[in-house]
Amino acid sequence: MTPKVKLFISDLHLSVQRRDTLDIFLRFLQERAAKADELYILGDLFDAWIGDGDDRAPIPALRDSLRTTVGAGCRIFIQHGNRDFLLGKHFARQTGTVLIGEEHCIDIGGRKALLMHGDLLCTDDHEYQRMRRLMRSPITLGLLLLFPLALRVRIAARLRKGSANAVARKPREIMDVNRTTVDHYQRKHGARLLIHGHTHQPALHDSLLDGLPAQRFVLGDWQTNPTIFVQADADGLRLEAFS
Repeated sequence: MTPKVKLFISDLHLSVQRRDTLDIFLRFLQERAAKADELYILGDLFDAWIGDGDDRAPIPALRDSLRTTVGAGCRIFIQHGNRDFLLGKHFARQTGTVLIGEEHCIDIGGRKALLMHGDLLCTDDHEYQRMRRLMRSPITLGLLLLFPLALRVRIAARLRKGSANAVARKPREIMDVNRTTVDHYQRKHGARLLIHGHTHQPALHDSLLDGLPAQRFVLGDWQTNPTIFVQADADGLRLEAFS
């Protein structure tokens, strides 16, 4: 049996202000994803998602392209990121995609792989982790979805500005993953292979976990050219660039 071709991407941060990034992604769907068996989008597909009722550009064009890619035979799985955790079942139904949990395991060539967005791994950033717990609480999520669309747009803009200001004043190492936390999640799931995004620092990290080899692939963001993603196929697992 021919091994399935799996693609892994994250951190596209699509928005109406980033038309060039959308164009690159639509081309990626047509040229690479439509020829693959599975595509995993590991968080932050959107720069901000304010609810499934949002129909502003570039959302309609993106929905159509995702649905077309699924129709071509590529199963698409979407994981929540820190910018689009309000993505819901309605969007999934419209696009034919599948929402997966924030700690999702799959098989890659006989190896158990853990897929995460990556923000849960950055435990040295205590301020961010507190904000994350607040924003993901059922009470906060329920209240946000009760607000009118226009108000949610303003809230999202304010949160993005606050996030940018916070990132600018934090040391880079605080916003990277914590090695002990990485080991914890890989040990928790019995997965010696981890694929994640969020940090925007694409690389392959080899390590030892309980005395045995382990790997961590970090995906690239889509504001950088070339864009770095991971492909798994008959030749193994590797970082690739899509320019």
